[in-house]
Amino acid sequence: MNHGAGGELMQEFVSRHVLSHLQGRASEVPLEALDDSAVIDGIVFTTDGHTVKPLIFPGGDIGSLSVAGTVNDLAVMGAEPIALSSAVIMEEGLDMETVDHVMASLADASRVCGVPVVTGDTKVMEAGGIDRMVIVTSGIGRRSPHLDSNLERARRSREVKRDWLTDDNIAPGDAIIVSGRLGDHGVALLSFREGYGFETEVQSDIAPLNRMIASAMQAGGIVTIKDPTRGGLANCLNEWSSKSRVGIELDGPSIPVSETVSNACDLLGIDPLSIGNEGKAVIACVPEAAEDVLAALRSHPEGEGAALIGYATDKYDRVVIRTEMGGRRVLDPPVGDPVPRIC
Repeated sequence: MNHGAGGELMQEFVSRHVLSHLQGRASEVPLEALDDSAVIDGIVFTTDGHTVKPLIFPGGDIGSLSVAGTVNDLAVMGAEPIALSSAVIMEEGLDMETVDHVMASLADASRVCGVPVVTGDTKVMEAGGIDRMVIVTSGIGRRSPHLDSNLERARRSREVKRDWLTDDNIAPGDAIIVSGRLGDHGVALLSFREGYGFETEVQSDIAPLNRMIASAMQAGGIVTIKDPTRGGLANCLNEWSSKSRVGIELDGPSIPVSETVSNACDLLGIDPLSIGNEGKAVIACVPEAAEDVLAALRSHPEGEGAALIGYATDKYDRVVIRTEMGGRRVLDPPVGDPVPRIC
């Protein structure tokens, strides 16, 4: 299970057993970059499989998840999402009420974000051949009209490696911002699935973020964005640190986590910074743009809880958190996903 969980074991598995067999085409953001999307001939393209259990949970379902996850993977690259495909694989015997609920939710999410589903596929497998339903969504996007102004603002003070918002674009001094509270999705889903009771206070944060991200990009100065899904903030920032060859120093008390999520994670022995999210963005921008980006995020419901949580630095070669007591601890990437099958 950990080979598909988004942590270090999955990275090792993909490199050794997937990329070693594939030859990506030379492009602006190629396969081997392992970014949220690829860019080829100016087209941004991504694909994502969704195996969430249960199919319906507090705050969302596999239908809304499949749209938000793919739209967000396009938007964080600096693209305007324009179309989706949806392949639905169902188990024989799945009740039609569930099918209709999921497909109506998928359609609603598509309408809300303005990104239509334009093609797809449907398959049915024998009873026991699959766990109820899997949805695979792919999406394409075009370059955001605001992308060039963001990168140009950054180039006034330092080098920018790529012309897209990729994981390797961060430099010492860049501000690190999150768009809201972390851990809600994973805790809500795990609690509902296992019957812990926290789901009465915490709901999944599933949301397409393309419009919020477009507003943030109008503020300018953004060099990279990522949605902290599998592996959460810890995995996201360690990927940035490794690919950009910089350290990242976080201010622990500034990282937004609700008291309920914090208490649930303490009880379950889970780090909330390693739990997947489905409606949050992590943004790196030049420091002089941080307040403008925060204001833009906070103007949207999805970004009301946006916070500046730290800076990239050349003092370290890893991700470090300053604790409330004034000490420092290393934030390692998760080996696997502490909450499996949440996306």
